Amino acid sequence: MASEDITYEEEHISNARGVELFTCQWRPENHEPKALVFLCHGYAMECSISMRGTGTRLAKAGFAVHGVDYEGHGKSSGLQGYISNLNDVVSDCSTYFASVCEKEENMGKRKFLLGESMGGAIALMLHKKEPTFWDGAVLVAPMCKIVDEMKPAPIVISILSKLSNVIPTWKIIPSEDIIDRAIKNVEWREAVRNNPYCYKGRPRLKTGYEIFMASLEIESNLDKVTLPFIIVHGGADAVTDPSVSEALYKLSESKDKTLKLYPDMCHALTSGEPESNIDLVFSDIIQWLDERASVS
Repeated sequence: MASEDITYEEEHISNARGVELFTCQWRPENHEPKALVFLCHGYAMECSISMRGTGTRLAKAGFAVHGVDYEGHGKSSGLQGYISNLNDVVSDCSTYFASVCEKEENMGKRKFLLGESMGGAIALMLHKKEPTFWDGAVLVAPMCKIVDEMKPAPIVISILSKLSNVIPTWKIIPSEDIIDRAIKNVEWREAVRNNPYCYKGRPRLKTGYEIFMASLEIESNLDKVTLPFIIVHGGADAVTDPSVSEALYKLSESKDKTLKLYPDMCHALTSGEPESNIDLVFSDIIQWLDERASVS
């Protein structure tokens, strides 16, 4: 499958636990990539369809883009929508991304993470795991904190912690329709609803607990972030809190950091906005990557 001067490929690999994971890549066909970009998709999402626009745009801009569907997500194996341990997801991403970087054709190329929503949290956890490995990160509406309106009540959190190891896969966490809250574009809402690889049920107990605990840990360690980053976040985001992105920008120890807040834009900045808004966001992302793609 190719689009103009882009090559697209898919592959299945096995993780350390013997689970089959789906991977994909977009590459510029006729010239050497400027740098490598690794996608970390959001909760209940996947790479090959949901992030196709991102992969295609960045490949057209000259980057080699690699994605992996987490266990229980997309085209990977595992119970759909189920995360038993978020650290396992981080380890899977770390192992796969490192294997790509170690290929002969990629040696010496700069390497960047691009994480959307929960994927932004995964990107920050990857940075924490190996603080000097990555050359930078693009954080798209990162899940540094769940907005208060979507945060479970204290009694629910207490129940979560007690039951998540007893009935971990049960879909009993009360939640609003996140698709309506996250996506402004009506056509893209329907595309996500009709995508069989996107999980649409209520969050499973252990999944919700893992995500919530990760957001708390990230929020309390914003000052430990040291890698170069750009945050792009919608000012009207009703899923992840833009004020915490502002806190990350202010508190982090990173010497190279950029924050772009877009008034009136929602959560799904790279896919769920009007085309002109998406163009603006990618213009900022690609400019930032271009300025850092060459090894100094």
